[in-house]
Amino acid sequence: MADIQDSDQKTGLLLIGIGPGDVALATSEALDAAKVADYRRYEAYTALWPEDQLASLEKTVGEITRVMRPEVENPEELFALARDNLVALLIVGDPLQATTHVDLQLQAEAAGIYCRVIHGISITGLVTGAIGLSNYKFGRQTTLTYPYSGWVATSPLEVIALNSALGHHTLALLDLDPTGAGTGQQKPMMPSDAVDSVKAMIDKVNSTIDEFPLESPQDAIKVQSLKLMTSSSLAEIKVVLCSDMGTKQQSMIYTDLANLANLPGGAMNCLVFPASTSDVEEKALLRWTQEM
Repeated sequence: MADIQDSDQKTGLLLIGIGPGDVALATSEALDAAKVADYRRYEAYTALWPEDQLASLEKTVGEITRVMRPEVENPEELFALARDNLVALLIVGDPLQATTHVDLQLQAEAAGIYCRVIHGISITGLVTGAIGLSNYKFGRQTTLTYPYSGWVATSPLEVIALNSALGHHTLALLDLDPTGAGTGQQKPMMPSDAVDSVKAMIDKVNSTIDEFPLESPQDAIKVQSLKLMTSSSLAEIKVVLCSDMGTKQQSMIYTDLANLANLPGGAMNCLVFPASTSDVEEKALLRWTQEM
């Protein structure tokens, strides 16, 4: 069904990637598809656009209504609307970078609702080339989360540690919901918040490391790497702060975790934890060094 033009399609769901935070970075296909939709919904809990750019987008394509996690993960209302209308769900970056939207696509198809995907520029493609690290050397990505009600997830640190042991760089996205509920009150994580998150994970790992399973060679590698990372000072852990990527405000700073908390960041930030680097990669990273 992907070859059917939206101008001929009167009902259904359009999953539209609007790119990384600037109307100029949304494709003409994305803008045209949003314009022909009867209703436009902006998914505002996995990632956010700056308010001025969202207002500019609304002037370009028509009225936009925000939806949050409940409306997307339980899409009965969205599907009811899409049975008799053409509905655009506007998603920051690329629509299928999050399993939430893949699940929505599968549910729509199972319900017999026309569903078309219009891809957009994603942070996962922007960051690696922009900072100069080889895309082939990135391992599994992760998200640094806010502690929720005293609960601290150590899985992001485990991902970073295992990737490092395997010589793989890590892209770490930053949380934007301190409540974990996905219903509003977003507060995009700033560099100082990210450092606090890492410190909390290090403290928890140090107190629970003897409880980590050792059921496979990979488990042993991960635990050994975690011990090395948590015994290192924050100044020894290198990181690249990437802010507002793809926009005119784009910024990249090669620093360490000790200095990261002192940096202001931008509207939306992510981090890259480099592992072992080639000569070319190291020269590329040094371009973004800030005095510490």
